[in-house]
Amino acid sequence: MKQTERRKSVSVYTRRIEAAEQSAYLEVPFDMPEGVEEIHVSYAVESHGEPRAVIDLGVRDGKRLRGWSGGARSEFRIGEEKATPGYLAGELAPGGWAVVHNAYKVPQEGCTVTVTVEFAYKTPRWLKGDLHTHTVNSDGSFTLEENAAIMEQLGCDFIAMTDHNTISQNYTYPRGTSVVMIPGMEFTTNFGHSNFLGVADPCDDFRVKDREDVNERIRVARERGAKIVLNHPHCDYCPWEWGFNVDHDWVEVWNGPFSERNQRTLDWWQDQLAAGRRLVAIGGSDTHRPDPYVKHAMPCTWVYADAKTADGILQGIGKGHVHISYGPEGPFAELTCGSYMTGDAVPSEASEGAELQAYIEQLIEGDEIRLISERGVEQEITARTGGSYAFSADTAGRTFYRVEIWRHFAEYGGQKLLAALTNPIYFAR
Repeated sequence: MKQTERRKSVSVYTRRIEAAEQSAYLEVPFDMPEGVEEIHVSYAVESHGEPRAVIDLGVRDGKRLRGWSGGARSEFRIGEEKATPGYLAGELAPGGWAVVHNAYKVPQEGCTVTVTVEFAYKTPRWLKGDLHTHTVNSDGSFTLEENAAIMEQLGCDFIAMTDHNTISQNYTYPRGTSVVMIPGMEFTTNFGHSNFLGVADPCDDFRVKDREDVNERIRVARERGAKIVLNHPHCDYCPWEWGFNVDHDWVEVWNGPFSERNQRTLDWWQDQLAAGRRLVAIGGSDTHRPDPYVKHAMPCTWVYADAKTADGILQGIGKGHVHISYGPEGPFAELTCGSYMTGDAVPSEASEGAELQAYIEQLIEGDEIRLISERGVEQEITARTGGSYAFSADTAGRTFYRVEIWRHFAEYGGQKLLAALTNPIYFAR
């Protein structure tokens, strides 16, 4: 069963404030544990007399004040990338922290403040989102706020807004959303498109006239920390024509609704894998505007990440811990071999005599499960009922296994189309 929730703990502190402490700044100390991804602080004030107590709120870390909201808020959140307005996102360094109060007004009988601190820990888990979208910053009709709101409604965790040859979207991301914003730009040339993911400003000038210029743009993006994705490389209208030996990290095997162009890329990817290359496959909707077929998170890219941050998600992709489904509620498959999972390379000593374990959920009756290795399709299993299904396979002599799930979609006239796929789990030989 896929892990999608993070581990949490809660600490509660009380502080009685006397009338003599009015106008003083007071602290409620707490220890920040190791490995925290986000904190949520809330407080309540109980007055023991009249007039009603007014106690302001803020917080400090071990070095500085990290935020102040006075009497305007009763709670706040701080994470590595986002925080409640008035508070600074950033490192949640372990050690001594304190909730800071201003005892602005205290009755003669005093008051009691109860502070609740919830710690959400970095927990390896599956996160889902869309790695290829557009906005009004280029040729899309969605605002950044609309994109974020749609992804939030879909229950997704991240989005990359990859506008064509511009980076303005990376500096105007909405802050009041739970969706992680992955900086991106679609490097768009007359002979192919490539996403630069992970840095706000990967390229000073997108214009190119030849392969040498393309290599230079990619070099600069790489130097600045971007991950390079070849987008819809076998598209009928804008294929990648600069050659597949350009520097790149990942390939977009599934762009928008599944079609022949995606099948061509899927076949090319399988050939690369069979030849011994370990290349991570991702997906992206490439949505630009409201459309009956091209929609946010269709396909949906799932990433097993150590933290719900842009860096955590990109690191998970880099490890090949990626599953793609036709939408957020599509079927989901996990591959394991002992303690190793989808994307991992199982060392020869661990794979000797070991079996692949596959667990699939959110199936519907009639779904076709294909187990694929460098030899091609090795097993085809038709789901007789909906729900979940598990099976195992011998790993002897194989260099990888991956899974595809195919489904008859009524909304597409009953066509059998790809519903989900995993990246491979590899076996060292």
